[in-house]
Amino acid sequence: MQLKQMNNNVKDYLRDSEILNYSDEDIQKKALELSQHSENQFETVNTVYEFVRDEVPHSLDIGGQILTFRASEVLRKCQGICFAKSNLLAAMLRFLGVPTGFCYQTLTHEGGYVLHGLNAVLLDGDWYRLDARGNREDVDAQFSMDGEKLAFPVSHTGEVDYPGIYSEPVESVVKSFNDAENVDEVMEKLSEARI
Repeated sequence: MQLKQMNNNVKDYLRDSEILNYSDEDIQKKALELSQHSENQFETVNTVYEFVRDEVPHSLDIGGQILTFRASEVLRKCQGICFAKSNLLAAMLRFLGVPTGFCYQTLTHEGGYVLHGLNAVLLDGDWYRLDARGNREDVDAQFSMDGEKLAFPVSHTGEVDYPGIYSEPVESVVKSFNDAENVDEVMEKLSEARI
């Protein structure tokens, strides 16, 4: 699939924001700690990615109901669903100077469909998608520049892989989180969310 950068200015993919809030000291400290031994941008991206993927549990995998969304909140409470984890990953990578955007898929889920969020990073002039959702027995997502290894490759009728790379989380996702009080509620709202 040909990915499409939705904002012409690559600096838009490095910006701080209310949601990504990488001006937060804890985000900066963790990002610097994770990247201190990296010899290049690929190693930096991979190390930060593996931290978010492996050390910040997906709420559904641990039965968590705490709703997190802002990057600093995800780091402090150490859990979140895919969108929350993608916000934390984007915040840390942007702080470290790696242009990072947001990508989406519509996937089958519990007899219907649900929106799924992941990231894309700009390395050596090309965008690469990576999914920090978190691995489990049936999920083996990896960061690769030699072919995508996403958590959920689109493979069922009705599923959609959207090519857009957005500089901020899309409005339907932000609204779903703003209108929910726990993980179950946001998952229900995300089943109706569209790009």
